[in-house]
Amino acid sequence: MNVTPELHVFDNADELARGTADLFVAAAARAIAHSGSFRAALSGGSTPRLFLRMLATSAYASQVDWRHVHLFWGDERCVPPSDAASNFRMARQALIDHVPIPASQVHRMEGELDPGAAAAEYDALLRREFTDGVTRFDLTLLGLGDNGHTASLFPGGTAVREAEHLVVAEFIEEVQASRITLTPTAINASAEIAFVVCGSDKARMVRRVIERSPDIDAVPATAIMPVNGRLVWLLDDAAAAHLEAI
Repeated sequence: MNVTPELHVFDNADELARGTADLFVAAAARAIAHSGSFRAALSGGSTPRLFLRMLATSAYASQVDWRHVHLFWGDERCVPPSDAASNFRMARQALIDHVPIPASQVHRMEGELDPGAAAAEYDALLRREFTDGVTRFDLTLLGLGDNGHTASLFPGGTAVREAEHLVVAEFIEEVQASRITLTPTAINASAEIAFVVCGSDKARMVRRVIERSPDIDAVPATAIMPVNGRLVWLLDDAAAAHLEAI
């Protein structure tokens, strides 16, 4: 079943970061009030860095009950957590080091392990953490590449069609490196999925994904559609430039 996406367009990257922080705070409050915990999957890259830094400011951090927050990741590079390319390292520097979240509730992908072993371990971790038998993140944050990839679901790869596992590792020809990624099976079970996209170089692909390109192998982001949840697009003006005619 297709879900009609909610579109929110902001004037610039700073306002986009503020809007994403607002969404995170609201989602956390709802989840904690409903179930006593908030489980969010973070994305990597430069655009999420701005949002995480915003979330770490006292104006936003003070609105989140970090004692009940669990952080996960949508994907990770196969590098140690101290490596500059690590998505975990970026999130730690931008947010985690600045808020009172218990260390045991920060669930990173172990990129320093053999990729297959790291994926299997994270798959097992998710099945342990979600004890009701359904791996349902309260919020999954995603970016979008100008080639149509999201998380580490890349064009031409097999991860986008994985239906059994929640997490897989795959060698990505485009970047000549292995990545660990959540599969659409895991992402689409989320209560809320938010694409956060910035920049004119993404504008044509934003429109293509929102219009639901039928070819998920060429445009993996179109495989993302919540089974029973909310789909939100947060865009700056530049990324939304080709949506006027929709």
